Amino acid sequence: MSRIRRTRVLGLAASALLAAGIFSTAGPSAASATHGQSRSKPTIVLVHGAFADSSGWNGVTRRLLDDGYPVVAAANPLRGVASDATALKALLTSIKGPVVLVGHSYGGLVISTAAAGNANVRALVYVAAFAPEPGESAADLSAKYPGSTLGETLRPVPLSDGDVDQYVDQALFRKQFAADVPARDAALMAVAQRPITASALNEDATGPQAWHGVRSYFLIAEADKNIPPAVQHFMAERAHGVVKSVKGGSHAVFASQPGISTSFIERAARETA
Repeated sequence: MSRIRRTRVLGLAASALLAAGIFSTAGPSAASATHGQSRSKPTIVLVHGAFADSSGWNGVTRRLLDDGYPVVAAANPLRGVASDATALKALLTSIKGPVVLVGHSYGGLVISTAAAGNANVRALVYVAAFAPEPGESAADLSAKYPGSTLGETLRPVPLSDGDVDQYVDQALFRKQFAADVPARDAALMAVAQRPITASALNEDATGPQAWHGVRSYFLIAEADKNIPPAVQHFMAERAHGVVKSVKGGSHAVFASQPGISTSFIERAARETA
């Protein structure tokens, strides 16, 4: 093969490799544009609340990943506000770069405490969640305005340490927790629910609460039977938060409306970049 022809063939091969993303003159990191895009975006940390688990975020997680966001769905122990916040704080310190921290329900108490003093946390997103002041508990805030029927559905399981694990009665779960979730999916959520201790629901938040200094976003479920919508609006107003209301949204709005939830989280990520 002549030198001219060989040079032409090599040039065509290099062009094909460039088009395929296998070879790049820009260096090894340029071979994957999507991975480079992910690294430029904040990590989204999702914290579930009581009577749920991390799988409830699957619809949101899938969309965030498709949009190039790194995601961590934290396993919330649901044993107590202070201890759960300590566990989350340790997880946050392991993540490099900016973070958007998302909490559902009781998870809101946990993120409010865990994010305090962490400069990497750029935004807090409360999804049908508590944003307490020191001295307030989940039980206190739920009772601030009428409308919560959660207590009527709880089934206690005594623990050896004298505490009690609380479950939502599976037969009542969908009506109470996930009325706008398809029945088959709600049944799976009821089976997979993780209990929370009675002491955790009654434990006061203590110490600085991050929403005082971190921009906060509130996705309010307007048909919530766990945390009355009036309570959610009250917390959002005192935090001067960005609000989006979901008409007809149940307490499980993160599962029933993953598209709306994802868009709101991504808005927080963009506006606090």
